Amino acid sequence: MKIAIGNDHAATELKFVIKDYVESLGHEVINFGTDDNESCDYPAFGKAVGEAVVAKEADCGILICGTGVGISIAANKVKGVRAAVCSDVATAHLVKEHNNANIIAFGARIVGQELAKDIVKAYLEAEFEGGRHQRRIDMIHDIEE
Repeated sequence: MKIAIGNDHAATELKFVIKDYVESLGHEVINFGTDDNESCDYPAFGKAVGEAVVAKEADCGILICGTGVGISIAANKVKGVRAAVCSDVATAHLVKEHNNANIIAFGARIVGQELAKDIVKAYLEAEFEGGRHQRRIDMIHDIEE
């Protein structure tokens, strides 16, 4: 699977940890984030990952900023993105199973490295359940239109 990753300056260290972890699981990572700690603007990275996922250049995305919130809001402005902030494993599973989230986000100032790995693993292993959940995804799509 190809996974787009994006981050701002608050999450550079965690981005590299997650990038290495995702690659160790056998996935390809496309890096859209900053690679240093110089102050930068997270909306650009949320947008870049969102556009890559919607264009099918990546199968899904991972976004990391200080809280995960700002960068996910930016990504959600891209038509077709369903980005969800996950600060625990249960949420990471459910956003895929019920919401078919195509991007997850979390905060480098909120979760530690090991929890971040667990969140990513839970998300990547989960599968969309469809059924009644698809009707709700369709409703979300209608809002975008």
